[in-house]
This record gives sequence, structure tokens and C-alpha cells, in this order.
Amino acid sequence: MPKRVFDLIVASLALLLLSPVICLAALWVKLDSPGPAMFRQQRVGRGGQLFRIHKLRTMYADDTAASGLGVTVHADVRVTRAGHWLRRRRIDELPQLIDVLLGHMSLVGPRPELPQYVALYPAPLREQVLAVKPGITDPASLEFADETARLVGAADPETAYVEQILPRKLQRQAEYARRATLISDVAVLGRTLRVLLAR
Repeated sequence: MPKRVFDLIVASLALLLLSPVICLAALWVKLDSPGPAMFRQQRVGRGGQLFRIHKLRTMYADDTAASGLGVTVHADVRVTRAGHWLRRRRIDELPQLIDVLLGHMSLVGPRPELPQYVALYPAPLREQVLAVKPGITDPASLEFADETARLVGAADPETAYVEQILPRKLQRQAEYARRATLISDVAVLGRTLRVLLAR
């Protein structure tokens, strides 16, 4: 089965089944703090093409566009009460099923980064990672599921992310891009479900 067909079938079914969860979460976001329920942000997709990713808003509306800081840490003061809960369970990422249906993303693939970080990619790794569609989950995001906790003690979280975490994530993402198959994608989805259910 072609990957695109698999993505369309699974994303459509998942969006249908999870739409009540997304709607309830969106209502909670609206009730918890002023601002829109949805948050859209520019990310880099396949071939370096820019697109706007869909997420549930987890930060205070005044802070979602504040400065250029693209990383968060555990107990980040910019994150709302609802946002902390939604982030922990990755429910804020569910609207990205829309991006899969639109063709901007895949279910499994390197997580799409902000342009400011993609600009730091070494050329060979950039070419490999951007050769495939970005995804909702991938082996690197599973390995660094505790990323916010890793950054909490850093004097400069963004520098720590760029120097310590990003290079390792890039290596894992490049490995995925070289070796990905539909079977390996199904395995990653299975691992992702197990991680989420354990939270």
C-alpha cells in the first residue's frame, strides 16, 4: 500500500474517532484562558517548503508569538493550565491530522521544525531530513519525549536545544529518512500509542 494512501485512511479514521476529544479540548482551551483555541505556526516541510501547522493553543495568547523562542521547558510560565495537561498527553498535536489530510505532513516522519532551526542544519543532514514529509511522530520524537524536562536546568534552554538535542535528533531523523518503510512506520505508530497510553 502506498504511504499516502495509508496516511489518508488512518488519518481520516483517527480524525473521525478523535474529533470529540479535539472539540472538548478546544473548549477547555477557550475557557481556560483568553484567545483562540487553535494555534497555527510556520514550519518547514518536505523540500524546504513552508506550511502552517495546526495545533491546539497551549500558551497564553500574548505569549505564543512572543520573542523568537521556539523551545519550552518543564513548568514553562508561558504554558496555560490546560496547556500543561494537553502537552503531557500530546492532545495538542491531534489537529495535525488535518495537515496529514492536506498533504503537508505524514503520520510518521521527522517532526517539522521552525525555520530558524532548520537554517542551522548541516547541508547533508538537511537534504536527507527534508527529503521526506514531516510527521506527527517519529523515532526521534519518541527518544526525546522528555525534551522539556531535559531543558529545565539549562541556563539558556534554546542554546542547550541547538547544541545538545538538535544534533542528535537530526541524526535519528536522517536514519529514519534513509530506512523508512510502511512496516517501520506502523511500528513507530504502535510505539507512540504505547508511550501515550502510559502517560
